[in-house]
Amino acid sequence: MDIQISNGTLTATINPKGAELNSLKKDNTEYIWEGNPEFWGKHSPVLFPIVGTLKNNSYLYNGTEYTLSRHGFARDNIFTVKEQQQNRVVFSLVANDSTRAVYPFDFELELIYTLDGDTLSLEYIVTNKSDNDMPFSIGAHPAFALPGNFEDYSLQFEKDEQIESVQLEDDLISDKTELLDLEHGNLPLTYKLFENDALIIKSAQSREITIKKGTSDYIKVTYPAFPHLGLWTKVGAPFLCIEPWQGYSDSNNASGNLLEKEGIVILKTQSKFTAGFKAKIF
Repeated sequence: MDIQISNGTLTATINPKGAELNSLKKDNTEYIWEGNPEFWGKHSPVLFPIVGTLKNNSYLYNGTEYTLSRHGFARDNIFTVKEQQQNRVVFSLVANDSTRAVYPFDFELELIYTLDGDTLSLEYIVTNKSDNDMPFSIGAHPAFALPGNFEDYSLQFEKDEQIESVQLEDDLISDKTELLDLEHGNLPLTYKLFENDALIIKSAQSREITIKKGTSDYIKVTYPAFPHLGLWTKVGAPFLCIEPWQGYSDSNNASGNLLEKEGIVILKTQSKFTAGFKAKIF
């Protein structure tokens, strides 16, 4: 059964499968993509314990090869509710036999949703309960609904900077890059931007992006603890994913050793990692 939280301004609905945000409403207006499978059947999955695609969908750890599908398994698992208040809920996924078969670590992944005024906060806490250091990546994948003409919208980056996008080839990071055509930190949205899949931004100074509709602010996404970013939609679809990441897909020359993976986090035994993002609705 879906879990709903509200604070009188915002109402959020979360599915325990993947602890996935299915709906975020303000004044009866929906701000999360509906999940029409004609374009993309998800809303806002969590990406864990990898972000993106592994070379050959596999990795090596301590001499053993494991198979792990794109974006990992957390989005397909049922989370338990650890705590619930009117405007806040804590979901938990703990390692089990099926996760250990593809990822040999003991962990707890918590997703904490909080509504405060016109802002939704989503905090991720990863706890390494293993006796060894634990390599992992984690990422957000919220799809924001953009009703009307897609090209009426633009992205305003926090800083006026040059931003380089890395191209994907067969879902892997390539050595091809291009500079995004920004004017004073603003990127007009067109479907042409996404004809070759997602825009992958490995590094940028900005830690905040505002979706603008015309000249008006629409949604502001803030992600202070995430160094990487994905931007994605399907051509013709009325949504945009703003994806703060810690980690990204393998490249074609990746060694396959998970401990050597580019962008990986190495979490010490019995330690916690915390990151999150906020979405402010205007």
